[in-house]
Parts: sequence; structure tokens; C-alpha cells
Amino acid sequence: MILYPAIDLKDGQCVRVVHGDLATATVFNDSPADQARAWVKAGFHWIHVVDLNGAVAGQAVNAGAVEAILGAVSVPVQLGGGIRTLKDVERWIEAGVSRVILGTVAVKDPDVVIAAALAYPEQIAVSVDVRKGRVAVNGWTADTELDAVTVARRFEDAGVGALIVTDIDRDGTLEGFNVEVFGAMADAVSIPVIAAGGLASVDDIARLKARVGAPVAGAVLGRALYNGAIDPAEALRLAA
Repeated sequence: MILYPAIDLKDGQCVRVVHGDLATATVFNDSPADQARAWVKAGFHWIHVVDLNGAVAGQAVNAGAVEAILGAVSVPVQLGGGIRTLKDVERWIEAGVSRVILGTVAVKDPDVVIAAALAYPEQIAVSVDVRKGRVAVNGWTADTELDAVTVARRFEDAGVGALIVTDIDRDGTLEGFNVEVFGAMADAVSIPVIAAGGLASVDDIARLKARVGAPVAGAVLGRALYNGAIDPAEALRLAA
């Protein structure tokens, strides 16, 4: 299982929010690049970056901070937030992003995702953000009538490298993973599933790994990592 420490960007800073609400932002580092270096030093092999402002605006807002992260670390970076066109995807791949995350466009214009995955095999991830059983879009500011599995299955044979499934109801709350939400998705599709939203302790990682069924390929670590509830070395040992 791969662990992805999250760097969420708001107004150029590294923050954590609750339920995706930008008004709840807590700043953890004024330098996202320094934060990325710290996670690499702690032993992580990937960095998960989200442009929160961009997700709402529908275009890159924190591009400078993203570029600083890319220049600061040599580990692969996956990036989401406001990436809505093939041109956007191409820009970030050329800038050095290893995996581009598409969320809103996966719901509104799935052909863009399919074309991107064809152009950049295994370098495209689909973000499926779930609130009360339905998929949310536009930086989680709007809900749809679609369930997560319906959206995910659109890309079953498209060459998508990963599905990032976020439990919005638990995101930033430290309530613990809803293991069955992530497990049900892993069972439903062949695309590797990365779990996000609610992780509270290394016990959540252990429960994900112990679950019977298709394995969950990865987990995003957020607030619990920043506030010290998760020890990086212990988490990485459990995930290995």
C-alpha cells in the first residue's frame, strides 16, 4: 500500500480544511515546498497535492506553489484541483507532475478523461468525491445525482492509473476511515483505489490492509499526519 501525504494549497499556503470548506482552513506551513521536503525526509515516496482554490475556480490558482514543490523534491507528485482540459493536463505533465487528478471533468465531460488517459497512460487519476452517497463536483461545492461506482465504471478500460475516493463526510474530521466505502469501490472496479478522508491513526491503515476483498492500493494522509497523531515511520512500516 502506498501512502500519500497531502499538501492542500490555499492562497499559496499549506493548509488543512474540514469537509472541503475553505473557510475552515488551518495553515500548517507558509512554504509548501518546505513541507514537501519534510515529507520526503520522513520517508514518503509520493506527494499528493491539491489546489483548493483552483478546484473551486475551475483553473489553476496556486500554480506557483505547485511549481515550487516540483522543484523541491524528486519523488513523484500527483496533482488535482481545477484541472479541466487536455491542455491543463499537458501543461502539468510537461511541468513534471507524475499523475494528474481529474474530478469535476470526470463527471461533466468524461471524454476528456478518456482522451487524457490515452495520451498519458497510467498518468491520469480520477477523483471520486462522495458526500452522503453521491458524487460532488466543483471543489465539493455542488452535488450530483450520481453514485461513486457509476462514475468510476466509466473509466474501467480507459487506462486510468488510479481512483482517488474521498469520503467528504469524514474529510478533515479525524473520525477514522469508513473502510467499507473504500473496500466496496475496490471490489467494484479493477482500477487501483486510493482512500482519502477521515484517516485518524495507523489503525485505519491496518484495517484497510486487513479487509477481506480486493486490496486498497493506497491512502492519503492529512490532518492526522500534520497534528502528530500518525508517526510516519510506523505508518510506512504498516503499509509496506
